[in-house]
Amino acid sequence: MTDSKPQSVSARDGITIDDIAKRAHVSKSTVSRVLNSSAVVHDHKRAAVEKAINDLGYKPNIFAQGLASGRSMTLGILTQNMGGHFYDSIAQGAIEGLADSGYTPLFVDGGWEHTKEVASIEALLSRKVDGLLVVGGRISASTLVEYKNQVPLIVVARNIHGLEGQCIAVDNKQIGYLSTKYLLQEQHSRIVFIHGKENHPDAQDRFTGYLQALREAGISQSEELVYHGDFSGYAGLKAVNYLLDQGICFSAIVAANDMVAFGARLALYRRGIRVPEDISIIGCDDQEEAALMPPPLTTVRQPSHEMGVAAAKALLSLITKKECELPELEPALQIRESVERFTES
Repeated sequence: MTDSKPQSVSARDGITIDDIAKRAHVSKSTVSRVLNSSAVVHDHKRAAVEKAINDLGYKPNIFAQGLASGRSMTLGILTQNMGGHFYDSIAQGAIEGLADSGYTPLFVDGGWEHTKEVASIEALLSRKVDGLLVVGGRISASTLVEYKNQVPLIVVARNIHGLEGQCIAVDNKQIGYLSTKYLLQEQHSRIVFIHGKENHPDAQDRFTGYLQALREAGISQSEELVYHGDFSGYAGLKAVNYLLDQGICFSAIVAANDMVAFGARLALYRRGIRVPEDISIIGCDDQEEAALMPPPLTTVRQPSHEMGVAAAKALLSLITKKECELPELEPALQIRESVERFTES
């Protein structure tokens, strides 16, 4: 009598395709087709093979499968600022997009340095990754196009000339525009803009959107209302302290991101200035903490998680089908309690 109880063994313990074939009463080629999903197998045979795999506790040798298929079954993901909400959200989305694909992601951090980004990508390529997913960064467009010719490539959070159809990003000009326009609709006119990292394209585009909204409202840009910081909470803290110390009058703040907004909120709190009764604040990204700060932060949501999911799926498609399709994703204003209509006191 055959014992059908699963055995706690793996491929490394000596279980072979021949063992599975005998257990399932099928040919070795049928087992191979099931394991590699390389051809259609009748449902009853597939079920028998899957049961035999489960009964034997077989774990496929991914390395051996990769040698047989010519693939490493790994994907390289270059990201920035690990631990930062925006980039981590994209990374989590990419992991979700790779679920059940058989692919393992290998993450490296570019650190916003062109040289480090190139070194990181070269390290991934030396490990024979089957594709590259590049998130943000400063690596040049020409260099990315060169990599495109070596390996399937998708770029997230940037639009690169020469990689049309292989980039997914949100319009950062629209983010700055939506933020400022909403404050203008609430009758604010003295609106501070706390800038992001110097020369960062996202920061520059958000500032461009801010200026566009002001122009449309017939308001001239005021240099004293623009503070050049970075994307950190300390930038928001320092910006507000500087503006108040200089005696600059303002009623609202557009922050480069939510972290900057958190820092600005703290500075106002320490000065006894109420939000939104005295000063309104609007952020960008809609990280989880935004809805929990006192008061809950009005912000512009970036669909970062969705970008990661879509990018990973597009990369898989590019590897297997040699083509991909990326969705168009839009930023969305999240109205909460940190903005109040301006009235003259």
